[in-house]
Amino acid sequence: MVKITRIGRSSVCGLVLASLLMTTGQAYALEPEHEIRRLMLATEEAVTGENWGEAGEYLNRLQQLEGEKPADYFYFRGRVMMESGHFNESRAALEKYVSQAGAEGEHYNDALKLITSVEKARKKEGALASKNSQSQNEPVAIIEPAGDESLAKLKQLYLAESDAQALVIHANTLLEGAGWRSDQRIVRLDQPADISYKVDRQNDEISIQESRREDNGRVVKSTESLGVFGVNPQIEWNCESATASCWIYDPRDGSRLMKLSQNRERAEEIARTLGRLIKTMQGVGQPRS
Repeated sequence: MVKITRIGRSSVCGLVLASLLMTTGQAYALEPEHEIRRLMLATEEAVTGENWGEAGEYLNRLQQLEGEKPADYFYFRGRVMMESGHFNESRAALEKYVSQAGAEGEHYNDALKLITSVEKARKKEGALASKNSQSQNEPVAIIEPAGDESLAKLKQLYLAESDAQALVIHANTLLEGAGWRSDQRIVRLDQPADISYKVDRQNDEISIQESRREDNGRVVKSTESLGVFGVNPQIEWNCESATASCWIYDPRDGSRLMKLSQNRERAEEIARTLGRLIKTMQGVGQPRS
């Protein structure tokens, strides 16, 4: 009887231990606001140690989380993008940090200095590209899409499993800072953009989700699917002073597809990224019969 009792107690202890282990395992599933804070601390530590690849990984995971990101998120993203040579994206992130954090922000002065550094780096890059074009007797005004090497860098930066996934993440990163606002003078963290977009890849279609904020604060979301086959991957775009906005046009019929903030360089980069995504998806799949 004593032996049986001991076995019974052992079994009970085992069940209790298993229960505790399960409870402990569940405790690791942090709520979004706590997970955002944890990843922000990890990002800050990685940036301080100049571990740019590790910082990029944390920023990539932060981007996938629902919930409002703190202003420092854009500062760290700006630094990582600059180190990776993605100057358009770096400036967009740093400008968003300055707008949200203001002069009281911890990294305000550093962000302004970095914007100047990005500006100088872009001018240097542009001058070199112009010189190369002239030496090859090519028109200076032509801007060629980035090649496979740049795409490989994007894939490495975002730790993506495929070229298409890297381009989707890159497009959403650009779109995150390109939301349209009726009042462009004031950009506050507690006042999201009036119109914003997010894209995703679904088989041989690109899913485009539009979030439109109404006057009462209610957000209306709508989704449109863009099939990649039979369309021109050269995406058209334009900016209008009258509406203080830039437009991305639908490659299927030339109609307006996305309304963005009035930033020509950002709109151009978004259009080019979407075009590269379409071309990449066209190359890895076959049209449906």
